[in-house]
Amino acid sequence: MTRKYTVAEHGARISSFLNRVLPLATLNVSFELVDDERPHPEFENPDIRVKFSGADVDVLLANKTEVLLALEQLTQEALRIPVEHHSRIAFDALDHRMLRIEELRMSALSAAERVKASHQPFRFNPMNSRERRIIHLALRGETSLRSESEGLEPRRNVVIYPADMPSSPAPAPPSFGRGGDRRSGPPPRGGRPGRR
Repeated sequence: MTRKYTVAEHGARISSFLNRVLPLATLNVSFELVDDERPHPEFENPDIRVKFSGADVDVLLANKTEVLLALEQLTQEALRIPVEHHSRIAFDALDHRMLRIEELRMSALSAAERVKASHQPFRFNPMNSRERRIIHLALRGETSLRSESEGLEPRRNVVIYPADMPSSPAPAPPSFGRGGDRRSGPPPRGGRPGRR
């Protein structure tokens, strides 16, 4: 994959945006932009890695790196980086992303061995699309099983099946009653609806 982004060309715009946003978020963190650091090139090939450190780095990493990922996406949107290039700029803190890739890779291999031994499917907990991709890539050389993403966001997960086993049927989409109510059945009659 050829490089499209470099710190020399794009670093000033990324830094300028983060230097405006981070004080507004009252996050006491600093960051460094690094070119072409690819410790797991078979899973992730960012052109630029933005590495955070500082007193509030734990806030970035809380809830499965929810704030870090939101900050990454916000930066990409603000800089009008096309969606197809989002994987080229990666945010990380305390090497969490690199450690998570290795954790997912090992989990995928362990689950694969379990499926081979039991001949039963294995379902991972829901994860984001980037993490699901790592599971799929870790298993791409397996011939006796296959991995599929199933479910709807944000509950989409990876399932590993023996190669000769059919996939589970797709779940029915949620039904919506009057007023966006998810409960099925007719609306209550007359008067104000009671509490449930």
